[in-house]
Amino acid sequence: MKNEVFSGPSPEVMMGNIRLKQPLPQHDLEEVDPFVLVHHYGPFTSEPGETPMDLGPHPHRGFEPITILIQGEQLHRDSLGNRSVVQAGEIQWTTAGRGILHSEGPTAEFIEKGGTLEGLQIWLNLAQKDKMIQPNYQHLSLDQINYFKAQNSQLSVYAGEFNGVKGGIKTVNDVNIGLLSMEKQGSFSWSIPEGHKSFIYLISGAGRLNEQVLDLTGTRTIANINGPFEIRAEEVSQVLIMTGKPHGDKVVQWGPYVMNSQSEVLEAMRDFQMGKMGFMTAHDE
Repeated sequence: MKNEVFSGPSPEVMMGNIRLKQPLPQHDLEEVDPFVLVHHYGPFTSEPGETPMDLGPHPHRGFEPITILIQGEQLHRDSLGNRSVVQAGEIQWTTAGRGILHSEGPTAEFIEKGGTLEGLQIWLNLAQKDKMIQPNYQHLSLDQINYFKAQNSQLSVYAGEFNGVKGGIKTVNDVNIGLLSMEKQGSFSWSIPEGHKSFIYLISGAGRLNEQVLDLTGTRTIANINGPFEIRAEEVSQVLIMTGKPHGDKVVQWGPYVMNSQSEVLEAMRDFQMGKMGFMTAHDE
């Protein structure tokens, strides 16, 4: 694969009345196949009784929406009947497939006591042959996550494999996803699998990637680095690392659907309206 490295700061966008960072897509970087979107929300600090962010029931089809929680706690519910509380450091992985409804928001306990909420939402595209597979939900709690430890650093391995440590998520795609936490002067080295595209996002902190300075107030995107690399932290830092084998498929995205054609998007809209993606109550019961 040709080594074409993109590097740039993450822009801010509005999602309804919520301001968040959008490292993917952005100007000159539409996608990093198979990843089509990354949102970094927060940190939002709320007083007791306030709701920092609440995404009520909504549909998805054709991809895998993934949430990695950095701070706080969130409640997940979906039309398959799953209900789980996701804590800081944990991951929830929804395979939308042919269609699912889900909701994400702070727990009642979090709203009551207040606090800080921060997380990452990742949209991982499904290959054309997998667009209509059965929906599924996975959640790794802290005691189910495997870690790779290096010099003053620790990588939470969620999916795929990093330096011999395997993630607990059962994946449809050939991907590697991990969250790197580093102390000052910490370091981490790894070699991106051949044929994968890569996406590295500095969530907070500052450091160097292969001697390239990462210091834009904690928000910088590096994409499509191939082969071995090394990250060195100049202060306490967190870094999202993702790689995946590209599908090479045409991507047609509209709202909550990621398909291969406009007619498939229209079909998804009709199926949702007809209740073929399931049903959910508006509030937790």
